Amino acid sequence: MVTIVLLILSNVFMTIAWYGHLKHKDAMIWKAILISWLIAFFEYCLQVPANRIGSNQGFTATQLKIIQEGITLVVFIVFVKLYFESEPFKWNYALGFALMFAAVFVVNYKW
Repeated sequence: MVTIVLLILSNVFMTIAWYGHLKHKDAMIWKAILISWLIAFFEYCLQVPANRIGSNQGFTATQLKIIQEGITLVVFIVFVKLYFESEPFKWNYALGFALMFAAVFVVNYKW
């Protein structure tokens, strides 16, 4: 459970770093890059321990990556709805996300 919590927190920082600047298009690009890197530092401070702990708990690197991608989608959907209120959620986005969640299931299911 610690791995999942750390992955969620790291993805919050990552999403803010990668997409937060899009709401401030008038800012100089070098400022957006610098601020994004500063925010991403905290993402790495959480992501690396999450992967280390998860690996010690028996997750493979592939499983950790797929889990992280699923978490990224959930965090991103929430972020877009809260931060970019006017951006519509289209049917093809939902289908694409569903297919990616299917990948998380397929990789992590004990066949």
